[in-house]
This record gives sequence, C-alpha cells and structure tokens, in this order.
Amino acid sequence: MTDSLRFSSARRRTLGAVAAFLCMGLLAGCTSPPVREPPIDPDVARAEIAKRIQPSVKNREGWAIDIFAAFEALSIRPTAENICSVIAVTEQESTFQASPPVAGLPAIARREIDTRAARYKIPKFLVDAALGVQSPNGKSYRERLEKVRTEHELSEIFADFIGMVPLGERLFGRLNPVRTGGPMQVSIAYAERHASAKRYPYPMSGSIRDEVFTRRGGMYFGIAYLLDYPVSYPGMVYRFADFNAGHYASRNAAFQSAVGKLTKTKLALDGDLLIEGSSQPSKTELAVRRLAGELELDERAIRRDLELGGEQAFEDSRLFKRVFALADEKLKGPAPRALVPNIRLESPKIKRELTTEWFARRVEDRYQRCLARGRSS
Repeated sequence: MTDSLRFSSARRRTLGAVAAFLCMGLLAGCTSPPVREPPIDPDVARAEIAKRIQPSVKNREGWAIDIFAAFEALSIRPTAENICSVIAVTEQESTFQASPPVAGLPAIARREIDTRAARYKIPKFLVDAALGVQSPNGKSYRERLEKVRTEHELSEIFADFIGMVPLGERLFGRLNPVRTGGPMQVSIAYAERHASAKRYPYPMSGSIRDEVFTRRGGMYFGIAYLLDYPVSYPGMVYRFADFNAGHYASRNAAFQSAVGKLTKTKLALDGDLLIEGSSQPSKTELAVRRLAGELELDERAIRRDLELGGEQAFEDSRLFKRVFALADEKLKGPAPRALVPNIRLESPKIKRELTTEWFARRVEDRYQRCLARGRSS
C-alpha cells in the first residue's frame, strides 16, 4: 500500500470521527429538554376553585384558599379534574361544613357506650354513675351527650371522658370511638399516619385529631387521601370508590373479578385480597392457588404478591400480570383493570342500605356538574 493510500485511509477515519462527534453534538443540542408544566398563579388558581364551588356555599373564597394550600403542600396540580374531585367529595360528605351536624348523634353516642359496657360486662348503673360525673366544662357527661350535634363535639367529650373518668379508660382504652371527621369525613387514623410520614404544613396547638375537625386540616388530609397516591385508573369514579372503600379497592376488585371468572368461583368484589391481621388464606387467595400451575407460581409467591394489595407495586407483580394475561386470553378480550367494589356501607350514622357503588356514583354526578360549571362560566 502506498503512503498516499495510507494517508487517505487515515484521513477518512479522522473525518468520520469528527463527523460523528459533530452529529452527537448537534443531536445533543437539538434534543428537546423535558417539558415543564406552566407555573401556577395562586390568585388565578384560587379564583378557579372558588368559581367551581356551588354559589350557595358560604365563604367560597375561604374554602378555595384552604383547598389550594393543600394542593401546594402535597404537590398536586390544581387541574379542573383535581379541583372538581375534591369539591364533589366535600359536597357529598358535608355540604362544605367543617364540622357537619349528625342527625340523632346523642342516641348514636349512647348506643356506642352501652355496646362497649355490655362487651366488658359493666353494669348499667356504673355507666350511669360515670356519665353523671362533672366534666371539665362544668356540665356532666350525660348533659353534654344529650346536646351533642357534631362529631367534633363528641370526640372532645370522649377524650375528656377517657382522660378524667376511670371507667372511661376501661370502656374505651385510649381509643376514641370517633374515627372520622372534618368536611371530607377523612379517617383520623389515616391523618395521623400521613402526618408521621409527611410534614403537616400548618402550626398546631393541639393534636392531629383536632386538626381533622378544622377546615384547613380536614381539607388537607381529605385531599391527601383522595389524590396523594398513584393510580392507573381510566376514570375518577374509581378514586371516589377508593375514598370510600380504601386505596386500590377498585383495582383489587377487578383482580378478584378476573380470578373469579378464571376459576368459576364466586368471590366478593370488595377489594380485600387477604384477611387483615391473619395468616389464614382468604377466599381470593384460595381461588388464586387453583391457578398456581398455569401461573407458574407457588403458594409462597402468591402470598407474597397478594401482600402488595395496598400498594401500586401490586400491578408490577408477577401474579397481577400473569392473572390478567391469562384472563385476557381465556375470556376473549381485555379484562377490566378497575371495578367499583360491591360493598354495603355500615355505620351508626347510616339509616338505609347504601353501597360503595352508590357513594361513587353520587360523587361522580357531583364531579360532572362541577366540571360543567367551569365550562359554562
């Protein structure tokens, strides 16, 4: 090979390397940076929230301030969908009252006390004597119970009763029987767990329980429970069902439906994949075990994946993916990945037969009307 040919070959390699380098540089320069969401103007966002709240609600601007503050603290975008989902749940749960009155609450409270007394075999005369004790506000516990109107008032009565009367701790331990509260009727236990995992954004003079019964705290924890967890649902109605039945209940109900159809087993579509606090297999787990061979999973692997039922990670598990792949194949079409759970609602406050589906559909109707209010204004 001549020197000129060697030079030409080397020159081509050099030019090729330079061209490749330039191409890489150009590509790097031309690659679009990640699209940033537009900045939020707080005044515009608060005005948008207030506009979507029904005109009959008092102090819409105040509610809008607390809703937007919760969105900001939780890093949730104030989209029309998010705003209206919060408004719809709040309308359904309290008609925008920070501490809504409950019909027949004195009788409900007394039944709770009598039920616990019977459980611990405490004679009625001792309960009556305890309720006759003067409470810190100068009135007897009986007098306060006879006039109680809201869960906030009832929670305070029970807190005093547990702390001041020996029989109170025997009846209730340290567990205040008022378990939900505030304008979105959020679980107090959830609020306490959330506050231990993520800093509560407001200064407090009392407890998290006390904060739930305020407008700002009730909206913050209610919004967190409704929106502060990732889902892959095709519609907001499934979040509404989860708000009533528990996180991922709609996804888990769809999983139960697929398992039931594959095994020809009648399963309750309640979203509960395991028996809480028990190592005994649930009906859902027993049904899944019948598919073990087709799924190529043993009982330990099945149990391990079912234990993810309260997390988004369940959707990435081998069990979830293989069950739905099998369902899609054998049921001649895509099996639904979300279903509104079929659960009958039970609470001392409920006077008629209601279900999770009833709740979710009612909130969905309010949600759609809220969206329409925004479009028409």
